[in-house]
Amino acid sequence: MAFSNIARASDTASLPVAERADLRFSVACAVAREAGALARRRFNGRPGTTGINLKGHQDYLSAVDAEVENLIRMRLLDSFPEDAFFGEEGGGSFDRDVWVVDPIDGTANFVRGISQFCISIAYVRDGRMQIGIIYDPMHDELFASERDGGATLNGEPIRVSGLADMQSATIEAGWSTRLPLTRYVELVDRILADGAGVRRGGSGALALAYVAAGRIDGYCELHMNSWDALAGLLLIEEAGGWANDFLADAGLRDGNIVLGCTSGLKDSLVKAMGMT
Repeated sequence: MAFSNIARASDTASLPVAERADLRFSVACAVAREAGALARRRFNGRPGTTGINLKGHQDYLSAVDAEVENLIRMRLLDSFPEDAFFGEEGGGSFDRDVWVVDPIDGTANFVRGISQFCISIAYVRDGRMQIGIIYDPMHDELFASERDGGATLNGEPIRVSGLADMQSATIEAGWSTRLPLTRYVELVDRILADGAGVRRGGSGALALAYVAAGRIDGYCELHMNSWDALAGLLLIEEAGGWANDFLADAGLRDGNIVLGCTSGLKDSLVKAMGMT
């Protein structure tokens, strides 16, 4: 659905709360696709890596991040001016019901020409995640969830894998620069000792979506920001999996530990994460 076909603020203010909630979901899906199309154009048209130093790439990437985030901010607040907005690049406010956005998650992949990155959009109302959208523009995959409404991939229902055996599991472990590298290594060691395979794809939000779709069996990270985590954690819950209470202990503002997995792997991964 093109964004131009979605009702704008002047049409939404008088709608009942339930209808506005449904409209928020539709708008978020349309905005994610529009933002993804912009990110895809910039990815395909950016300079090649040969002869360009990393600082140049990072400057270019920052410009793309900001451009994509500004598009998302404009579209969402045009439709829902009563909402707050917080983006990774431009910040914002958490003071009201809020959209929480990462315009490009997987920036290291993006800057190196690796097509594993995504747009992440979450909506939090009354301290609970209500909408979670993750869009992979390079593969045209829209992962979408509403509270108590299930999870879908391009409109088709998805479920977590249901795997309960760590020795058959594949777990993605994200690395946070906010904590000592030794803690990440020790976490990976514990997961490997339990018999699981470990991977790292470079986009935590996309990895959480993969858990929801049953492509991998769990995702864990010792610290993650809300704009990276919220949409994917709701996807996992709505796809029948288990996710930790990320919003506890000021997680919205300060970030938190992250674990999303099949219910059968919860106990093993909680122990490996040191969450007990």
